[in-house]
Amino acid sequence: MTNTQECRWRVFPTTTELRDAAVKAILEAADRAIAERGRFDIVLAGGTTPREIYEQLRNADSDWAHWHVWYGDERCLPGDDVERNSVMATKALLSHVPIPAQQVYTMSTELGAPTAVAGYSAKLSNVGPFDLVLLGMGEDGHTASLFPGHRWDTVPATPAIAVANSPKPPSDRVSLSADRLSNARQVIFIVTGAGKRDAVKQWRNGENLPVRAIAPKTGVDIYLDAAADTQ
Repeated sequence: MTNTQECRWRVFPTTTELRDAAVKAILEAADRAIAERGRFDIVLAGGTTPREIYEQLRNADSDWAHWHVWYGDERCLPGDDVERNSVMATKALLSHVPIPAQQVYTMSTELGAPTAVAGYSAKLSNVGPFDLVLLGMGEDGHTASLFPGHRWDTVPATPAIAVANSPKPPSDRVSLSADRLSNARQVIFIVTGAGKRDAVKQWRNGENLPVRAIAPKTGVDIYLDAAADTQ
């Protein structure tokens, strides 16, 4: 991948205003994709703020039958473990809206990382650019399960990768690669809380963090609440 990340920083006074803006952006992206291509491919992020966004989304009016839902990463845990992103997203949104079950693509991480990587890569083999990728950022600058000091894979041949010895438990995970996450028409980072300020400062200063490896041609939108901002 040769793109340099172009950042559009958007700072919101409160997390509530950030969530409202994110919901609006998601619904607009869905309407646009369905009108232009007949389907909306969205990648969901884990985390508290995304969960609250999903809870807000379930009351929205959208053409849910044309949504196709993907995950940026997943923990290698049993399929019903509450720590899985898929379980969180199901409880917050997917069990409340009529998206066809066959259009929700979970990572089979309960079968182990190698099997899940092969299965998810196969599912993605005929999928073009994602319409919208939602991502968060950890206090160390990681995104999805792409951590500092680990492989991020910016090579197009690796859409999904196994992550071993993660600095955050559980140690085994599966993540979409930086290259596959960058293959998107729109990317929105959701970053909230004072604990993220150091990483935001490093990001703004151009330091080599995993978040900087996500570089779609259209650039990235970074939604910050005031607590996370450094300006």
